[in-house]
Amino acid sequence: MALELTLGLTLVALLFEAALGYPRILLERIGHPVMWVGRLISLLDTHVNRDTDSPLERKFAGVATLLVLLAVGLTAGAAVQKLLLLLPMGFFYAAFAGSSLLAQRSLHEHVAAVAEGLERSLPEGRQAVSMIVGRDPEKLDEAGVARAAIESLAENFSDGIVAPTFWMAVGGLAGACAYKAVNTADSMIGHKDARHLYFGWAAARFDDLVNLPASRLAGLLLIAGAVFVPGASPRAGWRAMRRDAKKHRSPNAGWPEAALAGALGIAIAGPRYYGGVLSTDGVMGEGGRRDCTAADIRRALELYRAADGVMVAVLSMMVIALAL
Repeated sequence: MALELTLGLTLVALLFEAALGYPRILLERIGHPVMWVGRLISLLDTHVNRDTDSPLERKFAGVATLLVLLAVGLTAGAAVQKLLLLLPMGFFYAAFAGSSLLAQRSLHEHVAAVAEGLERSLPEGRQAVSMIVGRDPEKLDEAGVARAAIESLAENFSDGIVAPTFWMAVGGLAGACAYKAVNTADSMIGHKDARHLYFGWAAARFDDLVNLPASRLAGLLLIAGAVFVPGASPRAGWRAMRRDAKKHRSPNAGWPEAALAGALGIAIAGPRYYGGVLSTDGVMGEGGRRDCTAADIRRALELYRAADGVMVAVLSMMVIALAL
């Protein structure tokens, strides 16, 4: 597949998604690609992940499930791209299809809703943040709500935007569809609860692998974006990323979280409650302020917009360079 095609497709997909998001009429009438793959994962989880099987059998079932999801994602993405490119103006139809696999606009809206809720009251902030994080909202004070929203923004910038952008640029719609299938599987079955400890092992490990390049790139983009945000420090973001990223329990989430925290002079992550269980984790941006507020969420959103703009600008320059 020509790099000129995949890069151009990715660039236009990003612009479409930033401008339009995923149209509500499509969501209501046909759903969303993530919902479709989610139904397939639920079906496989129900029929293949049997409680009576041994741990080894459930691991093998999880590997088979991952292979099915990869095959479906690659085949569907390649087929849709090939068919759409045959149509008049097909490039733009393919780019619009690709925009459904990105989340620039929706991520911004969900995180901004937390800032708006927190500015009204703590209960409204807790309600809004419960829509984007898995931790116990009732255990969060104002600073905890703000940190949770900022952490979600940083992590989802990586796996909801940079990663599908990266894999679309590499492999077109096939690459992006396969990535979203794996990432959705990780979010649904890649847990360490009794049912998914073995069955979700392959999805969780493979998701770590495919997110590895994007997480580092997301950190670098946030550092570059700090150049354009008043009061933010690219140098402090770089120092924090190098120092703190590997302290995170996730091999990938620490890179964008540490870069964002360092650039803004705040401290996020650390001990958190999930399902009533305290999860210890390293502090990202150690030495920064932990008493975050709604104003810090808005500053993080400003940095996010700048980092996303840098990514689009770099991609644009690559497209132009290949066209010359």
